[in-house]
Amino acid sequence: MTMATLVVVGTQWGDEGKGKIVHLLSRRADYIVRYQGGNNAGHTVLADGKRFILHLIPSGVLHPGKRVVIGNGVVVDPWALEEEIRSLRRYGIRVEGRLHLSLAAHVVLPYHRLLDQLREEGTEKLGTTRKGIGPAYADKASRLGVRVADYLEPDGFREILKKNLVQKRFTFKSFGSPRSAGRKSLESYPRLRRLLKRYACDTSLLLNQAVRDGKRVLFEGAQGTFLDLDHGTYPYVTSSNPTAGGASTGTGVGPGWIREVLGVMKAYTTRVGTGPFPTEMPPALAECLRKKGQEYGATTGRPRRMGWLDLVLLRKAVQINGIRRLALTKLDVLSGVSPLRVAVAYRIRGRRTDWFPISRLEQSAAEPIYEDLPGFDSDLRQFRKIDQWPRQARDYVRWMEKFLGVSIAIVSVGPRAEETLVLDKKFDWI
Repeated sequence: MTMATLVVVGTQWGDEGKGKIVHLLSRRADYIVRYQGGNNAGHTVLADGKRFILHLIPSGVLHPGKRVVIGNGVVVDPWALEEEIRSLRRYGIRVEGRLHLSLAAHVVLPYHRLLDQLREEGTEKLGTTRKGIGPAYADKASRLGVRVADYLEPDGFREILKKNLVQKRFTFKSFGSPRSAGRKSLESYPRLRRLLKRYACDTSLLLNQAVRDGKRVLFEGAQGTFLDLDHGTYPYVTSSNPTAGGASTGTGVGPGWIREVLGVMKAYTTRVGTGPFPTEMPPALAECLRKKGQEYGATTGRPRRMGWLDLVLLRKAVQINGIRRLALTKLDVLSGVSPLRVAVAYRIRGRRTDWFPISRLEQSAAEPIYEDLPGFDSDLRQFRKIDQWPRQARDYVRWMEKFLGVSIAIVSVGPRAEETLVLDKKFDWI
């Protein structure tokens, strides 16, 4: 049996343009599956002249007839899911019969959002989106979580909620009565319970059957490799595993069924929030590229921090995720910038290293060692073949391929589908 399964993963700190890439690849998929994160992440997609921002539902939903799955590794805010479904309906896109929600996914409740906000207003600020994602995952790990299956059973849900309110009573007292937290969690409960029940099922069973039937299954993560809870710049990370391994734990599809991993990288580097960022650019250049590349968070609108391309970071992402092919995005934004600085190693306390460190102190102390490449001036969006590009742009792409030892299969030079070049003709997903 031929396995047609692909994991799409971000190779930096998220915001690499996965939404557009997944949307394009979804044309050849039968199922598009989100395997981790919550509505703290957003994918921006331009389709049919309209701009869509999706937070929980995979962007493949924009293609008629495609089935989309929210896996068990996702934490789901019922209020956010309801609004996202409404938003799609306003554009004539219906999810009934196409959207499947895992019974094992955990639910984000109002007190999770409140706990997140309290932390961000205190001394332990991490730069989260304040959507309650971290506290929901913390409850999951502490065996205090509410899964969709629990949420659908009124008596069971109320009992779990009562126990949780007792467990957190001292925390809740700092901002009001524990009863108010309980009331907020029960607000709109009958309506939201009906909503989740409409889509909930055993998605692991659904997906394993689809794979055995030879269906094409596309797995997408939110955020990026270096926001991974285990492999990222801890503690400035998300609360789940966006790396490719998370596709199995977050869906219940075993790793033996995964055929390939496609990494998505930006032609430069960005991150949102606090944390180490070795190749961060000077403010003036950062602001110029930020405006040109529209580098503002899809979920929060926050301006992203801007940096030069970091191949030390990418080398580690390629290894961690088992990446054989890459999709390169936003190369067009670098037009007019010369030289193009690329970090090829770090210097940490006087010592050179070619590998991204694990220690948070070493990450903060890392000084990039750059190699400068000539820039280019042409608007790449006007070309449909790489042979038409200026030589400097072609050299930039080929140099990255040689350094990383993987194929750059796709290059995106704009938000529209037609502004995409396929360089690797053996890549059969596009």
